[in-house]
Amino acid sequence: MEILQLKYFQAVARHEHMTHAAEELHVSQPSLSKVISRLEEELGVMLFDRQGRNIRINSFGRAFLKRVDKVFNELEDGKKELADMSGLEQGRILLAWTSIALLPRILEGFLKEYPNVSFKQTMPSTLDMKHQLENHMIDFCISSPPVEGQGIVCQPLYSDEIFLAVPQKHRFADRESIDLIEAVNEPFISTKQGYGFRDITDELCSQAGFTPNIVFEGDVAISSINLVKAGLGVTFVSSTVEKNYQGVLPKLLRINKPVCERTISLSYLEGHYLSKAAQQFRQYLIDFFQEDNSSK
Repeated sequence: MEILQLKYFQAVARHEHMTHAAEELHVSQPSLSKVISRLEEELGVMLFDRQGRNIRINSFGRAFLKRVDKVFNELEDGKKELADMSGLEQGRILLAWTSIALLPRILEGFLKEYPNVSFKQTMPSTLDMKHQLENHMIDFCISSPPVEGQGIVCQPLYSDEIFLAVPQKHRFADRESIDLIEAVNEPFISTKQGYGFRDITDELCSQAGFTPNIVFEGDVAISSINLVKAGLGVTFVSSTVEKNYQGVLPKLLRINKPVCERTISLSYLEGHYLSKAAQQFRQYLIDFFQEDNSSK
């Protein structure tokens, strides 16, 4: 059994489509099919169910995939550990964070201390974020609601108040606060379903007694703010975005009822090898928010 066979098996299992997997691996579809067939012969079981051109991973394949994923995760952790042992100063941190408002300030400060570290950030849904963490595809999640589960360490970082943002010429614009139920008939601009902030704000509306009328959905809060400024609806804005937004905000109303706040947490996988760079970044985040919270 060869490493290349296992990589090919992972790709086919992920796509459940020979042609798509072959395109990702840059090999021909017949060659890939032969590799998978030889692997099945060696293991003595079929890993996929085939019906015509359709291919679906079966119970044998799913059981084997868990082991294969562990093998590659261990190899990746080994590479990181060897790099640390050799004294390499640079490192790469894989991060999932659905908010970009604070990220520039945090990275600017961290990279002043560790200029050779690089980052890759993704902005997945809450479910995808958990999947990426459990499968060692990322080092950290910074999210609200927190990513939780077996083997996941979750550490609260800071709390965030949530406001209702309305256009400057809106009928509520001369007010400073509002009960959320008063916005029952408003057109709402929101992030997409499955994202943490959307889950939280949908729940807040439910607590207030209504389901929001979503007229626009986007990926990030800043896009929603710009649509509100154009007079196309109202949206929810966190205090983090309020403090870090570059430009003129729409009118922000404090919400009296229900209590509108969230807690942002840092989550990482227990037992997953963290490079020195990742460990430094984790401590930097904790110190950053402790200092930020104490200054309030």
